[in-house]
Formats: sequence, structure tokens, C-alpha cells
Amino acid sequence: MATRGIQQLQKLRIRYCEHGGSSTAIRSYLQKSPTSNHLIDFATTHPSVQIIIKPRNGHHPYIQGEYLTGQSKQICVKNSSEGRIKEVMSMLVNTSGRKITRLGGLAVRGDCVSVQGVWTPMLDLGKESSFDVKIVG
Repeated sequence: MATRGIQQLQKLRIRYCEHGGSSTAIRSYLQKSPTSNHLIDFATTHPSVQIIIKPRNGHHPYIQGEYLTGQSKQICVKNSSEGRIKEVMSMLVNTSGRKITRLGGLAVRGDCVSVQGVWTPMLDLGKESSFDVKIVG
């Protein structure tokens, strides 16, 4: 995501295990195949992003994005498909890196009590019962 025309993602770290079963999809994503090379395609479309790939044996794979704001997001891609890895990488590129803050506060509160009054179980008017109305005056 670009804020004021500046791409926010600076670095993309890909950490995976060379032998673990949970890293098979990310290893196949990183390998060069004759039909397509996903990582080079990603790097050519996003030239401002520095891509760092390091094996981390004995641990589950993750993809981490570091942003201009100093924030970082880390997403685990354990036992994921190649499509999910593409989604995670594009999601990291398209986010600003800022924390999500809640705007406003709690639910809307009014200053005055409801004009309809407070509901009680005695006000069940859905039944076919008649009630007497007395006019005092």
C-alpha cells in the first residue's frame, strides 16, 4: 500500500525449513521451474521491496514484512499451499504496516432515556387479550 505515493513495505523476509514437511509448499514456491518462477515475477513487479530468503531448519516457515514505520508483520505459512503464499505476499505488500486502531469508542449512547419506556415482561401485547382502559379525569 502506498501512503502519499510512497510504498510502505521495505523488506520481505522468507524463512523456511529445508527438510520439514510444513515447508514443502514454500520450497516449491521458491524453486525455479521451467514454466514459471513466482519469486522472480514478484520481484520484478515490486522492485522497491528487498527480499531476504534464509533457511531456518527445525522451525515452521513464516513470511515477515518490515515497513517504513518500523512496524513488522509476521505471518505463519505452515502447511499452506502456493496460492496461500501468493496471497500472503500480496497482502503484506498492500498493507501499510500500521496497527489497526478502533475509531470512536463503544456503542452510541444518548443523553436522554428512551421515549418508549423500559420493556418489561408484563408488556407482552402480542397476545389476543383485551385489557381495560380507564380514563381518569
